[in-house]
Amino acid sequence: MIKKGARITGGERTTLADDLKAKYAQGASIRALAAETGRSYGFVHRILTESDVSLRSRGGATRGARKAS
Repeated sequence: MIKKGARITGGERTTLADDLKAKYAQGASIRALAAETGRSYGFVHRILTESDVSLRSRGGATRGARKAS
């Protein structure tokens, strides 16, 4: 785990971005990745968007009528 609040730049940032991108592609949530790395949700979100990752839509409860199954 990276020291909390430590600035991550250059090659270290690229390595972290590649690692986060791979785990996110395998289905890990941004919140899970944030907890795993000890970084904030916003930091992980920013790293993924900087890496041109197509973010998934939010899950969980949605409002509106339920569809008949």
